[in-house]
Amino acid sequence: MMRPVRCFSCGKPLADKYEEFEKRVSEGEDPEEVLDDMGITRYCCRRMIYTSIDVTEEMMKFKR
Repeated sequence: MMRPVRCFSCGKPLADKYEEFEKRVSEGEDPEEVLDDMGITRYCCRRMIYTSIDVTEEMMKFKR
């Protein structure tokens, strides 16, 4: 799955926020607090960022 560009439910742009979220969570911050700090308050948008995983690198291993 590629990174989400927009929320599927409300259409809010999320692509510019995904990298910051990923970086801060990998540094050990609580995902809930990171989303609050970034101003992402809608449940639908939080779901989009929190549950998406980037598997592009794994898919690149396979040939067509």
